[in-house]
This record gives sequence, C-alpha cells and structure tokens, in this order.
Amino acid sequence: MIQPERIRVLNNKQARDGRYVLYWMQAAQRAECNHALEYAIRTANKLGKSVLVFFGVTEKWPQANQHHYYFMLEGLRKVRKELEAKGIQMVIRRQSPDSGAAELAEDAAMVVVDAGHLRVQRKWRTHAARKIGCALHEVETNLIVPVEEASVKENFSAGTFRPRITKKLDRYLVPLRQSKLRQDSLGLKLPTFNIDDIDEALSGLDVDGSITKVGCFHGGTNHAKRHLSDFLRNKLNHFAELRNDPNADCVSNMSPYLHFGQISPLFIALEVLKRSGGDKNAYLEELIVRRELSHNFVFYNRDYDTYAALPPWARRTLNFHARDKRQYVYSLEQFEKAQTHDPYWNAAQKEMVLTGKMHGYMRMYWGKKILEWSKNPRAGFKIALYLNNKYELDGRDPNAFAGVAWCFGKHDRAWAERPVFGKVRYMNATGLKRKFDVDAYVRKVQALEKP
Repeated sequence: MIQPERIRVLNNKQARDGRYVLYWMQAAQRAECNHALEYAIRTANKLGKSVLVFFGVTEKWPQANQHHYYFMLEGLRKVRKELEAKGIQMVIRRQSPDSGAAELAEDAAMVVVDAGHLRVQRKWRTHAARKIGCALHEVETNLIVPVEEASVKENFSAGTFRPRITKKLDRYLVPLRQSKLRQDSLGLKLPTFNIDDIDEALSGLDVDGSITKVGCFHGGTNHAKRHLSDFLRNKLNHFAELRNDPNADCVSNMSPYLHFGQISPLFIALEVLKRSGGDKNAYLEELIVRRELSHNFVFYNRDYDTYAALPPWARRTLNFHARDKRQYVYSLEQFEKAQTHDPYWNAAQKEMVLTGKMHGYMRMYWGKKILEWSKNPRAGFKIALYLNNKYELDGRDPNAFAGVAWCFGKHDRAWAERPVFGKVRYMNATGLKRKFDVDAYVRKVQALEKP
C-alpha cells in the first residue's frame, strides 16, 4: 500500500506525453520495498510508459570520502542488476543529481523522487522542481511514518515523540505490494557512468582519497539482508539484554545500509514482527522511535548540524561551564589519531577508523569525552561531528547529527550539575566497567589492528 500521505507534489506541472516515467533515485538506493519505485511503476503502467531510473553521483557530498563512495557504488551495482531483471534501465551519471534529473526529465512524462530531509537533499529537490517541465512527485520511503505525519513540529525528546508516532503505526506498518512493469526500458540508448570496476570508477572521481575502502562491511541490499537474517536468528532474543555490550556483538548492523537506503526500515520492522519470542519492542524502539525522531530533528530544525541546535537549557549550562578547568585538553589531530590518555576512548576511535562503524554504547561514551576534553563545548561539538561524519559509514545522516547532539544534551533532560558538563548527562570509564568487560573490548579492537 502506498499511503497518499507519503506523496508530496513538488511543482505545479502536469504529467505529459513522454518516453518514460523517470524515477530519480537518490536516498533510497534499492530495488525492493521502495515506495518511490513502486509509485513510478504504477504511474508508468497507467500512462502506458516504461520506467527509467536515474542516479546522480555527486562529488560534493559534504565530508564524504572514498570509503563511503565504495560502499555506495557496491550497492548501486547490485541495484542496477536487480532493476534490469524487472525490465528497468538504470542510468548513473557523474553529475549533480538535480541537474541530471532535469536533463533526463526533458523526455519524461513525469518524474518521481524519493524523499530526503537533509539540507543538501532538499536543495536538490527544490532546484529540480524549478527546472523540470513536467510533474515532480516526492515519495517518502525511508521512514515508516512520513515525517510530517509523525509530528507537525520538532519534538524535544523520545518521550514526547513516542506516543505521537506509535498511534500512527497501524496505518503504516503494512507490506508494500510490488507491481510488474508492463513496458520495459532496456532498449533506451543513454550514456551512463561505468561502475563495473569500482576501483577504476573511484579513480575518476574527485573525492577525498585519504580514507579508502574498509573491508568489514560491503554495500548492497543482499549484504544488508544477510546481516538482518543473522540478527533475527541469533541476536534478537538477546538484544534487550546485551545491546550495550560491544563484546557480545548483539547489534543488527543495519545503520550503514539504512543510511544509503539499501534496505527499507519497513521491511526490517515487518521481519522483526514476524519473529516469535525475544524483546522485539527494544529493537523497534531504536528502529522506529529513535531513528525517526532524528529525522524529525533535521526536518524541523534548520540548525541541525550546529551547536545552535542544542536545547536552550543545554547551551546555557555548557556555556556557563565553558571556562571550567579541564584535566585533559586534546586537539582534533590527537583525537583523530586516538592519542588520549584513555585506552577505552582510544579503542572506540580506532574501531570506527578500522571498521567504519563504532558500537552504539561506545559512541555515546566517545562523544561525551570529546565534550569533556575539548577546550570548550563548541569546539567539542565540531570535533565530534567532524570525526563521526568522516569515519562512520552512517555519518552525515539524521541519526549522526542527532547522535552527536545527544552527547551535548539534545533529546535528553537536565541532570545533576557538575564541572565542565554542567547539567548535561555525564559518562565515565567506571560506568563502562559496570556494564561489560571493557578491557576485553580494548583487546578486541587491538586484534583488528594486526595485519
């Protein structure tokens, strides 16, 4: 079912006679459980047209590097094959996405684009809406509940957001029926960016090459589903108990795939709900409430990637304590090279650099200590966001912006006042030791460093 609330009309143009319905794929890089693709197919069938899929490989995504591009291109290569099996041609171009979509729209009857709520994504869609001469419809497919349906304003905590989104779930937690395209587009003669050899493709892109491919995770819906299957079989029943223990490896590893839209959150939720036993609610809380709260944050707060996004109480208390004496103060370079006095923090930083992903509980500790060991809270906020976005596969994402901001008080409440932190929640190494064997975690990361 494609609920009407998922669809937004981005311009006042009408559908017209054209060669195809163009699906401008950008945020939802997958060929299954994709409401935008399904909407394009159903529209094409009504109009008696084929579907052409376009993806623009921009070299200007903020803070993206070769590591991120490699993961993304792995996924796109798989998507292209899956679309071809449906009779749908995919055109990939090394071009600004909005410009590429506008060019291909010249021969389109209508254009469909998936929704994205970051500043750059919204800017692309606004520019394209002005240039495109036919109807442009945006379809929400990377959220279970469309962001404006979940709440009409920014919510300041999971406590206020949870009841709002929960009452909408019966309507949106339903499977998406796949339609078969009646007219294929495989015969269209259009130039495309060759990604068969990803290393060669990357060599032609002007992107940051300081971080190359990290081999722990591979891009693509097929790899996402393997991780999900392993989680459902072996980890879900213990998730509530062990999710905060990085030694237990009881996480789903879905965040990189959700970031690139290589797997649908709806598909994940429905698969979780099919399982018997285990604390499904603990996982669904993270997948639905916490994740979609982060999209609420970036959609309604224009300052989502700055210190100004913090709630007033957090800024007041952090600013009041900005000049407090700090036992340790580290530079960006020292943080980046894991050169602090704390072996636990250093291990977390190294895990992120070596694997492209840090365990969620350690990421909270990691961010809290950057706040504590930076010269002031504003500097700490910038450092945490920079490192997270640079090294995490799921960085540069609503969850990333919300996660870093949480370390500085966002979506949280005031706690007992203390130096440096003020009333922002505090974490220390003693707390790590109470939860799990943190020295074993250090050894686990050290093993990753060995050739």
